[in-house]
Amino acid sequence: MRISASQIAFICLASAALAAACLAAHLDSPQPARLFVKNQGFLPFADAPINYRSGELNDPIARLEQRLERGQVKLHYDPDHGYLRSVLDALRVPVSSQTLVFAKTSFQFPQINPAAPRALYFNDDVYVGQVHNGKFLEFVSFDPKQGAIFYVIDERPAAHPRFERAAVDCVQCHVASSTRGVPGVMLRSVFTKPSGYPAAGARSFVTGQESPLSERWGGWYVTALRGAEEGMGNVTVSNPTNPEELPKPAVANVTTLRGHLNTAAYLTGSSDIVALMVLAHQTQMHNLITQTGYQTRLALFAESKRNNGPGLQPATVSDKARKQFEDSAEQLVRYLLFTNEARLDSPVAGNTNFAQEFAARGPFDSQGRSLRQFDLQTRIFKYPCSYLIYSETFDAIPAPAKEYIYRRLFEVLSGSDQSPAFQTLSQQDRRAILEILVETKPGLPVEWKRFVEQEKLSISQRAQSGPLNRQP
Repeated sequence: MRISASQIAFICLASAALAAACLAAHLDSPQPARLFVKNQGFLPFADAPINYRSGELNDPIARLEQRLERGQVKLHYDPDHGYLRSVLDALRVPVSSQTLVFAKTSFQFPQINPAAPRALYFNDDVYVGQVHNGKFLEFVSFDPKQGAIFYVIDERPAAHPRFERAAVDCVQCHVASSTRGVPGVMLRSVFTKPSGYPAAGARSFVTGQESPLSERWGGWYVTALRGAEEGMGNVTVSNPTNPEELPKPAVANVTTLRGHLNTAAYLTGSSDIVALMVLAHQTQMHNLITQTGYQTRLALFAESKRNNGPGLQPATVSDKARKQFEDSAEQLVRYLLFTNEARLDSPVAGNTNFAQEFAARGPFDSQGRSLRQFDLQTRIFKYPCSYLIYSETFDAIPAPAKEYIYRRLFEVLSGSDQSPAFQTLSQQDRRAILEILVETKPGLPVEWKRFVEQEKLSISQRAQSGPLNRQP
C-alpha cells in the first residue's frame, strides 16, 4: 500500500501529539516515571533476524547508560541548559556542531518556532536535540549492528537521570523512504511559515550530499562568511498564495543570530554552514550503512531457512540473495566516494571553529593527509571518501557485503574501474584516497597495501630513469 506525503505528515503529527500527551501525563507525577513505553505497538524489524527490540545494544548512549549505572560518570544539571552540556561532554559531541532548526519537525513541535529553534549537535555516532523549554533531550545513537536507536532523557533535575529508549514513538517517522526504509535519520528542508509550521501544499526536500544548495536549509538558520546566499535558510514564507517564493534575506551571509532569537538561551549563537553540510552527508551515509547491513542479514537469514534451517549460515550464497545486499552495497560505495555530490558554484566558509575542530580529529597518514580535511571551494572534502569508513557501524557490516564493498572500492581507487559513474574522481583523487586508507584504516585486504607499494616502486623507478639519468 502506498502512503502519500500528506498521510505521512499526518502520521508524524499524530505521533507527535500522542507522545506529547503521554509525556504530559507524567509531568504532575511526584515519582520518576518512564517517558515512553518501549515494548508495545508496531515496530518494524522487530522479528528475526534484525530483532530491533533487542536490549543487547552497544551504541554510545547504551554504553553511557551502563557507566551511569556503575557510578563511573555523573550527569550534572545546569539551570540554564539542563543536562545538555554535561551529556555533550560525556558523549564527546562538540558544541561547535550546533545547528538550529526553526521548522516544527520534531514531536516537541509546540515549543519550536523562529524565535525558539531546536538545537542539534552531533559527532560521528550520535545526534542530540534540545528544544527550548522542552521537556526532554532527544537522541539518535548508532549501534554498530542495529543502526539508529532512539532515546530521550527527562530534562527535570533528578538524583539519577537515565536514558529511556523511545523506539515505537520515533520509528513512525524515522523508518521511511527518506531513511531508505530502515531506522535512520534525515534532514528536511521545508518552506516554513512564520509560525514554524511547514507551508501546506509547498514542496519539501530530504537533504543529502547530492542536494543543490538552492534546495537546502528551509526552516533552518544558517550562519556563514560565504555560501549561505544560495540556500533557503534564515527566512520564512511571506506570500501565503505562493509560499515557494521566498524573500531574499537582508544580509546574504548571516554571522550572528542576534535579533532573530535570544542567543543566550543556546550554547552558541551560530548554526554553522559547514556543520550543516557535514550533517547532510553523514545522515544519508548512516542510512546506507544500516540498509546494507539489514539487507545482508535478511538475505542470509532467508537463505539459511531455505537450505539448512533457522539460525544456520548457508555454505554458499545464491545469486538472488547476493543481489539483495549487493545492490545496497553498490549504492553505499558510490555515496561513500561522493560520486553524486552536488558541486559548489562558489566557495563556502563557516563562521565558527567547527571546520577546524572536525578536520583536526584525523586520522592522518604520513603525509599529513586526512579524509576529514575540507575543500569547500568546489566540493565539501579535499579527498572525496567518507570518514564514516572508520566508524564502528561500517566495520560491523556483515562479511559478504563488506567483501563486496572492499572489492568495488579497490576497483575504483586502483583505476581499473573507469566507468562513467566514477568519472568525477580524478586519478590523483583515487591515488590519494587509496594511500590514506592503506595507512589509516585497519583491516583492509592485503592486496591494497601491495598495490600501493608496487605503485610507489614504479614511480620511484620512473623518476630514477628520468631525463637526468639518461645517456646523451
